[in-house]
Amino acid sequence: MDFNGKIKVGIIGAAGYTAGELLRILVNHPAVEVAFAQSSSHAGEPLWSAHADLLGETDLCFSAAPELVEGPDVLFLCSGHGKAKPFVEALPESYKGAIIDLGNDFRLAADAGDFVYGLPEVFRDRIVKARHIANPGCFATAIQLALLPMAKADKLPEIHVTGITGSTGAGQAKTETTHFSWRTDNLSVYKAFTHQHLGEINETLSFLAPSYAGDINFVPVRGDFARGILASVYFDCDVPEEEAIALYKDYYKDEPFVHVIDSDPDLKMVVNTNKCVLNVRKHGRKLHVISIIDNLVKGASGQAVQNMNLVFGLPEDTGLHLKASRF
Repeated sequence: MDFNGKIKVGIIGAAGYTAGELLRILVNHPAVEVAFAQSSSHAGEPLWSAHADLLGETDLCFSAAPELVEGPDVLFLCSGHGKAKPFVEALPESYKGAIIDLGNDFRLAADAGDFVYGLPEVFRDRIVKARHIANPGCFATAIQLALLPMAKADKLPEIHVTGITGSTGAGQAKTETTHFSWRTDNLSVYKAFTHQHLGEINETLSFLAPSYAGDINFVPVRGDFARGILASVYFDCDVPEEEAIALYKDYYKDEPFVHVIDSDPDLKMVVNTNKCVLNVRKHGRKLHVISIIDNLVKGASGQAVQNMNLVFGLPEDTGLHLKASRF
């Protein structure tokens, strides 16, 4: 999509975690003007009433309804799963801007319509021509980035994944498992082998690897920290370690946000950034890949901005030079 000047952005469902991170990035994006941030629960209140880190960054207040009269150039949908599809269906025909959905309503091919799956490391050529983007899920992003080079080489047998995520991955709505007294000093497995992101992972891997049989065993774990994902991925592999590492480094050599390193990564390398850091090692017949991302940035809002940049013909990393909080 060709564009000149400031991109006018509208955000639907702007009071949650992903919207807060989106605003943190966009208020400092050199090519963006935030036109409105809609939230029925915070209408009329300043943005910092829900996102305290925005105090002093913007004077914008939440609006009760979408301000579509003049029309933003792009709408980010942050209202949660199941709410995007009815919202899009109810949009006036006069709205011609781009749409980026951060939920799961349009991720699967059966539901996508004209939405393009927004994983740039695979579908960049499609994204730059699209108006509607389905942003990938957080676990889906971390796991797919751990597997793409081997998928492209069509060398994916049965896959095993253990992934641990921070509490922000559960969203802002309060539940028993997000209370501090429950979460702190605690771990638990949830949705073992049935996680909702498996569908989108399998569709991408099947697209790249003709022989892939959809065999992925995924055990997600709730971590006792706020943000970040560490995915430990392993599978049988007859490729020597040196060749496997070279395969990964070659696949990602031109990717601005994916880094393959030779040492063990840790979450503080990526938290608050749009980076994914990978480590690849061979243990006997098993290839083990560690993949780490920030679930709210590369796993959600940062990737959404990355996709916006691609749609509007901007350098992909515009506004996304974010330093990790190491200490």
